[in-house]
Amino acid sequence: MHLSLNQFVIYVSLPALGLYYIPKIQVSTNLLYPIGIAWLGFGLSFLFFYSLGKYYGWSKKLTGFLIVTAGLGNTSFVGFPVIEALYGSKGVETAIIVDQPGSFVVMATLGIIVATLFSRESLSAKTIVLKIALFPPFIAFSMALLLNFSNHDFPDLLQIVFQRIGSTVTPIALVAVGLQLKIERQSKHWKFLWLGLGFKLLLTPLFFYILYEKLLNASGLMIDVSIMEAAMPPMITGVILASSYGLKPKLGSMMIGIGIPISFLTMAFWYWILNTF
Repeated sequence: MHLSLNQFVIYVSLPALGLYYIPKIQVSTNLLYPIGIAWLGFGLSFLFFYSLGKYYGWSKKLTGFLIVTAGLGNTSFVGFPVIEALYGSKGVETAIIVDQPGSFVVMATLGIIVATLFSRESLSAKTIVLKIALFPPFIAFSMALLLNFSNHDFPDLLQIVFQRIGSTVTPIALVAVGLQLKIERQSKHWKFLWLGLGFKLLLTPLFFYILYEKLLNASGLMIDVSIMEAAMPPMITGVILASSYGLKPKLGSMMIGIGIPISFLTMAFWYWILNTF
């Protein structure tokens, strides 16, 4: 059942949400902050785990698994409900920027490339381009972006339809996540699990907190939402991608099953940090 719910969110709810919000977003250089969460975060994951993998002699599959799963955040299935609860619809506008031109494009490009390089699969550049171009949220994102640049929007009736369909993201995503929580009690990879989760839930948001708020002196709702999105648990679709390429599927289910519940504690911590310091 969770596969059907995942597909509904990815192919229906997310595109509708993008079509409703993106034409209304004011395009500026400030959007680089939320977009940077996914792109810089994945690059940081690659440098961190590739270096450790080389130093400790990890298998290519383990290294590739950690790069992909710890480098991609669950910025939609978990992110949207959390951001909406904490920051309302204004926060969701920023969350969409983190997710669509950020997380899912990184997953569909760099994620696929890394999964291919660290497995025995081979994938042509044409196949990668087609995967991106035909991905429904990307098509919706492109259409909405064109409208944004042309200062147009959809007719009111369509906007209402998109808003209603897009509002299904939160309840359906929460149910889908709940159905996918699995924990393997006996596993030889517990230390790698905690390393991956520690990187994703603590080191990644710390990196962006220091970079955005302390070094670049940026602040405001967009920055807070971006850092909270950086603190999200591993992306379910990223784990599915890694598993489909044979990159530690059992460890992947644990990353989701343990990472998502723990993330609510670490997200509470980061929310406290952002509102205290």
